[in-house]
Amino acid sequence: MSEDNGVDKFIKETSILDEYSINWTQKLGAGISGPVRVCVKKASQERLALKILIDRPKARNEVRGNAVIARLLIVMEMMEGGELFHRISQHRHFTEKMASQVTKQISQALEHCHCLNLAHRDLKPENLLFKDNSLDAPVKLCDFGFAKIDQGDLMTPQFTPYYVAPQVLEAQRRHQKEKSGIIPTSPTPYTYNKSCDLWSLGVIIYVMLCGYPPFYSKHHSRTIPKDMRKKIMTGSFDFPEDEWSQISEMAKDVVRKLLKVKPEERLTIEGVLAHPWLNCTEALDNVLPSAQMMMDKAVVAGFQQAHAEQLANMRIQDLNISLKPLNSVNNPILRKRKLLGSKPNDSFFIHDPETGEDSNIALEKLRDVIAQCILPQAGLLTQTPLTEFQNCWCDFRQNILGIFPCLQERTRTRS
Repeated sequence: MSEDNGVDKFIKETSILDEYSINWTQKLGAGISGPVRVCVKKASQERLALKILIDRPKARNEVRGNAVIARLLIVMEMMEGGELFHRISQHRHFTEKMASQVTKQISQALEHCHCLNLAHRDLKPENLLFKDNSLDAPVKLCDFGFAKIDQGDLMTPQFTPYYVAPQVLEAQRRHQKEKSGIIPTSPTPYTYNKSCDLWSLGVIIYVMLCGYPPFYSKHHSRTIPKDMRKKIMTGSFDFPEDEWSQISEMAKDVVRKLLKVKPEERLTIEGVLAHPWLNCTEALDNVLPSAQMMMDKAVVAGFQQAHAEQLANMRIQDLNISLKPLNSVNNPILRKRKLLGSKPNDSFFIHDPETGEDSNIALEKLRDVIAQCILPQAGLLTQTPLTEFQNCWCDFRQNILGIFPCLQERTRTRS
């Protein structure tokens, strides 16, 4: 047990299988640090979520323990109600009042983080989950893999494109220019603060009200397109009449005050919670266009595809990899191989535990699998006519050599 920020953390030394049954085949999702699977508490039969993390600094952001172990297993409550935008798309009469109530719950979760001086840094709809499918189900904030204590030193450009604040984009721009030598590395690096979460909240509210993001591009690319970047950096967005004519001025006001380019002009989380839109006693029963927009796949398919491509490209940190020469590596596996003697380099060898010998069985096993695929009607290999098998194998072999020319020299050597 360790104490962190006044909260007791228990790290158990017994097997998790003593208390929980784990469904290894059912995957609920994957955060940035590891997959999430279904587990059941044996004592109560309660369905829970199990997150599996490799024990490394990024994972320690989610579990602040001091265990020196290979993996961290976090058992969390199961959120059966789905993600925020999926929930909205399934609701035929999603009103502005409902949007206000959801915003208040998100803001309360964010306030708790900011009171601990913790920046979430990845606030987006996928990380906002409903507890269950009831009408009054609470929404909760999850996935703290990018979260970091704000000590005035936030400078890592980690983000999800549609929800990224201008300051994080600026950090990315400077990071890339310094890395490529375009500008010298600054002794005082450019930093941003936890107000980046408030910008992301503004984007979420905007999409929740109308069904599409305030900053987007018609051009899909692996990086944020220039026109979309420019809109974010200048805070250029509007409220198109078709979708926004029936939405209250209070809602527009909170969006405007959150999507301020300068962090010092942006609403704080306390300002959001005190805003009239979150505390309005009016009915605000106007049905929002967002549900219909989110249901119309043709409308959102473009920016969803771009979002997925940009996410895969941009959420991966830069890794500075340097490989040592083999003769200077102090690796136990390489040492063992040297002691056993080198094998010919014109083939692949696999250790056979039954015979205790190394044999060239890799290609043989591959051949058997492929034969089963291309000759399914023949059943077992022993029932396959030899000439038929040889003809199919030769065709396949020629195709492989055509794709991988580097194997041709090995093949000639073996022959």
